[in-house]
Amino acid sequence: MASFSSSSIVLLLLLLLLFFTIATEALPTTYFPGINYQSALRKNGSINPKPEIPYETHYFPQNLDHFTFLPQSYRIFNQKYLINRDFWQKGAPIFVYTGNEGDIDWFAANTGFLLDVAPRFRALLVFIEHRYYGESKPFGKDSYKSAKKLGYLNSQQALADFALLIRSLKHNLSSDSSPVVVFGGSYGGMLAAWFRLKYPHIAIGALASSAPILQFDDITPWSSFYDAVSQDFKDASLNCYEVIKGSWAELEDIPRYKQGLAELSRNFRACKEVRSIYSARDWLWEAFVYVAMTNYPTESNFIKPLPAHPVKQMCKIIDESSPEATKLSRVFEAASLYYNYSSSEKCFELENENDDHGLHGWNWQACTEMVMPMSISNESMFPPYQFSYKDFSDDCLKNYGVRPRPHWITTEFGGTNIEQVLKRFGSNIIFSNGLQDPWSRGSVLKNISTSIVSLVAEKGAHHTDLRRATRKDPDWLIEQRKEEIEIIQKWISDYYIDIKTSY
Repeated sequence: MASFSSSSIVLLLLLLLLFFTIATEALPTTYFPGINYQSALRKNGSINPKPEIPYETHYFPQNLDHFTFLPQSYRIFNQKYLINRDFWQKGAPIFVYTGNEGDIDWFAANTGFLLDVAPRFRALLVFIEHRYYGESKPFGKDSYKSAKKLGYLNSQQALADFALLIRSLKHNLSSDSSPVVVFGGSYGGMLAAWFRLKYPHIAIGALASSAPILQFDDITPWSSFYDAVSQDFKDASLNCYEVIKGSWAELEDIPRYKQGLAELSRNFRACKEVRSIYSARDWLWEAFVYVAMTNYPTESNFIKPLPAHPVKQMCKIIDESSPEATKLSRVFEAASLYYNYSSSEKCFELENENDDHGLHGWNWQACTEMVMPMSISNESMFPPYQFSYKDFSDDCLKNYGVRPRPHWITTEFGGTNIEQVLKRFGSNIIFSNGLQDPWSRGSVLKNISTSIVSLVAEKGAHHTDLRRATRKDPDWLIEQRKEEIEIIQKWISDYYIDIKTSY
């Protein structure tokens, strides 16, 4: 029977390292865009300090429900948003980041691209927090208490939040003619693309980075995500891939030995003795998945502090280990690069990590609308697993009292035959992807029209283009960002021409 797990595999896009386990404890943890970032936001059960960012904090009185006119729909909650107006002048563009599943400060701190381009465009920068995340909780601490309260957490309500806030902001700034471009990465990138399609009268264009809008239904093969993770490691070293693939059998054998868990705890330098081998499995699993996602060409501190090309560095540790070492000990040393590159950890928390930033809302979204089936093929370096809609649905009913609507996203936003549909309908969307990012296989990887374009970087990782530029950036990344800027510049120039000729 399916069940959720909140074991130590907390992380994904981004970050959100709270993982979502499907099936019994013996089955693998599966990852969704909303699980990317959680590990990055907590450390040993304590809240990491908020990042220092050059933004002012504001709050907008937002309606609870935009789509009904019942009395409770008018309940107001304060939605957090951030503004940087250092380079802005009235009438100039407004660049809006459509917030992901987490604290908006963290996303602002890790989206330096907007700060880099703001002077060129004289742009006002706005980061809007997604409802039910960070400080923007409609029912405060009780927001996750029941399905009755969580029922207002979905992507359609979030997009309507963004629309109302943007319109109000433009009016208050007496700059109704300012063009708006929306930006987002991962789930935020999905929201940016959908916002452009749903609210074209508010945003003139969207940059959707690493946005897996095709990860639904059977549009993308269910095994694509884990196949891509495995391919990243295989490309770095076939031996590395084979060692990781063989390590799970060694882990499964541990309960056969007396004091096996105690020895595993010592070998994994656990802060407390682990109660299940699946805690160690998830801990390793998290490291491999997130290193593949954040396989950046320069040092980073997105999910955790990591060196440049961390997949290659992990495989180097495995390949240079003693041939007499067990596969499990070798993969532990490799995973330690992810958890302790900064050499600050004396022990590792393999179990019972707390959700200090209140990010459990993604589990609700995954159990209602964000149903992204994931299986694991025999070619993967992870143990094989076949996703079951029935088990998943039963588990959601058990945990929340509701069943998922597996086809709602493609009904609401489309996705099937996307080239045929958007070729005649949409415009002004950039889908940017790096092929080393496992999520890229569920995104748009080819041009749909002259104005809905795909920018694909063979060596790119999870929304690499949205990171702040550094002197060590490779030429391909510099060129990708340059192309994005040129496209956005054309959108804005065309907008101003249209405005001028309309008077």
